[in-house]
Amino acid sequence: MKFLCDKILIQGFRNTEHDNIYKMADIFEIFGELSYFGIFLVLVGVNASPILMPPSWVVLTSFYLLDPSLNVVVLAMVGATGATIGRFFLKKISGSFRKFVSEEQKSNLNIVGDYLNKKKYGYAVASFLFGATPLPSNFLFISYGLMRAKSIGIYVGFWLGRTVSYVVMINFGNAALRPFLEIFEDQLTGILLIDAAGIGILVFFASVNWTQLITQRKLGFVKPKVWRL
Repeated sequence: MKFLCDKILIQGFRNTEHDNIYKMADIFEIFGELSYFGIFLVLVGVNASPILMPPSWVVLTSFYLLDPSLNVVVLAMVGATGATIGRFFLKKISGSFRKFVSEEQKSNLNIVGDYLNKKKYGYAVASFLFGATPLPSNFLFISYGLMRAKSIGIYVGFWLGRTVSYVVMINFGNAALRPFLEIFEDQLTGILLIDAAGIGILVFFASVNWTQLITQRKLGFVKPKVWRL
């Protein structure tokens, strides 16, 4: 247990937050004992939540730093599988809120869905970009849920993107994790800032007049009346 706590301290957590560190160490120890299966369960849970969760690459990299004997490629694939299943659940949950969306926004979302459906790899490319980059994928899958999107490409593209990004992040371990923790020394503040950025992207997405953009190639905006009250 002391070894786990010391390892977490090395990664840049503040020395004054011992209680939080020990709680986190307990979580990593419990699921770490289950090896890849435990890590898989954590990634499913983190990705099924729409907000208030740390970036999954931080969680996965932390597991590796605590147990360097884990195979990087296998760990990345297990993490990507857990992340994809978690996002599947998030998409399904988000779909149940479509009934609260205004008719105008439903039409706007349907335009995007129809456009992606017409492109052979539309959903796969979009999901790969969000999976392979730091873009907040939680709000992408919330949008997919509201759109009632149905395509295997959603999950294939996301899984491939996540696998690539996880391999890179795990291999760069300390170099990737330490600056992130130093920038967001207050962990809750960091998570809230990331979620705020994601909400901003979702609002922007809802504000775009997709009919005009797709048919006329002209960017326009509409008032994002997302919720029908």
